[in-house]
Amino acid sequence: MKKLKVYIPGIKFPSISVTGEYCYLNCAHCGRHYLKGMLKVTRKSLLERCMEMEKEGYTGCLLSGGMDSRLKVPLDKFKDEIKAIKEKTKLKINAHVGFVDESDLEWLKYIDVVSLDFVGDNEVIKRVYKIDKKVEDYLRVLDLLTENGIRVAPHITIGLDFGKVHWEFKAIDILVNYPIDVLVLDVLIPTPGTEMANVPKVPVDEAIRVVKYAREKFSGELSIGCMRPFGEWRVKFDREAILAGVDRITNPPRKIIEWAKKIRDVEIIYECCVM
Repeated sequence: MKKLKVYIPGIKFPSISVTGEYCYLNCAHCGRHYLKGMLKVTRKSLLERCMEMEKEGYTGCLLSGGMDSRLKVPLDKFKDEIKAIKEKTKLKINAHVGFVDESDLEWLKYIDVVSLDFVGDNEVIKRVYKIDKKVEDYLRVLDLLTENGIRVAPHITIGLDFGKVHWEFKAIDILVNYPIDVLVLDVLIPTPGTEMANVPKVPVDEAIRVVKYAREKFSGELSIGCMRPFGEWRVKFDREAILAGVDRITNPPRKIIEWAKKIRDVEIIYECCVM
């Protein structure tokens, strides 16, 4: 098998929220929970914080945050700061962007890679995100980014439909037709305080079925992202995913790293898995 790239982003590649803990949406799987663990910045503090991060040995960051009423992460309001980060530091930028349009191309050119959550089913979009968007709206964003030379890494969350696995295969079939070099697979975490708090974890064998399908269909690098259940579930899933031939995996348990070294050449990278 090819080299396995193990990504550990938390040490040198932090996640930053430009909206604090605010999000216009209250999605069934997230409920604004994941914003709480991010660094918080304002327009005034973003550049200064990034310059400090470079001095402290950080290699980059994920620029993220909640959606606003336009269904965008409002990074366009930070466009001058983003440009300055790229001009004054060597930091790499991964970004969550939401439903960007042509007006955003001015600042998107300074982003190294866009991590785009992709949903390939209209009903799942409605049930989980509660927004008036369809698959074609996601594809419009994907077209905009790829046609303008902006690197994009689509993310599929296995089990996003309240733990049920079905739409993911269709999403993979759609995405393999796009000029992407890495496809990221996450797995639903039933998160306390959300509508999905009591949803059973996706069975490991069901999640691996999606991984194997993606490996068969996608010729680029296949990555296991940072969002997936912890504990014994992760140990079992990560082992099976590595055996299935994924190229990248984020934050695997230490014993999985040591086991993987026995069957594959392993490289440790302290960045987001899309870099």
